[in-house]
Amino acid sequence: MRLIFHRIGERRYAIRVQRPGLPDHLMSPCPGYDPLAPHDLLHLVVEAQLGITNGIFGQLAAGGGTGTFHRVSDATVPPRVAARARRRAIKLGKKLRRKGREDSLQSERATYICWYEWLARSAEPERRKQAMAMRDGANHIRSIAPREEMRCLHDALTRVCRHLDELSWHWSLLSVDESITIRWPDLAVLAQHSGLQDNAPAAAERATL
Repeated sequence: MRLIFHRIGERRYAIRVQRPGLPDHLMSPCPGYDPLAPHDLLHLVVEAQLGITNGIFGQLAAGGGTGTFHRVSDATVPPRVAARARRRAIKLGKKLRRKGREDSLQSERATYICWYEWLARSAEPERRKQAMAMRDGANHIRSIAPREEMRCLHDALTRVCRHLDELSWHWSLLSVDESITIRWPDLAVLAQHSGLQDNAPAAAERATL
């Protein structure tokens, strides 16, 4: 599965989902724009590194739409065929959302903590200041989350932060109307803002994660 994170405005972004054998799906605009890493980019990294199989992106990979992504119309598909496909997709999506409820909640908890930790570990004073404002929320989540969930999150934090470093670097250099394409679940950057390839972090380093 490929995810195209597209900067569509000064503070707006969209995600296009491309899956073999399935029509493209789109969410535009997406909530949670951030110049360092938009909210759903955080979810992408967290779910991949923690192995959350039925969260947002696991549901998308399984053919769902999570209730927020919508089929991109294709004029080459007859209307009746498209309508039947939409009905099947809606039914599957509802099933996957029920199945993935707990994984989606885990993803939200983990994403908040990882965002906090990534900012707190930064060398940039402004990012550490932002983390300080999130500390109480992160501590509260840790206090209510299942112990095993927090243990797995702790083990994955270094990997999560390294991937966020890389993807944030790509994302933060995009201008309006530019995009990056990321593969799920290995988080490889397949297409990017022109001129970045020669300076991008080595694929060999990413392969060791």
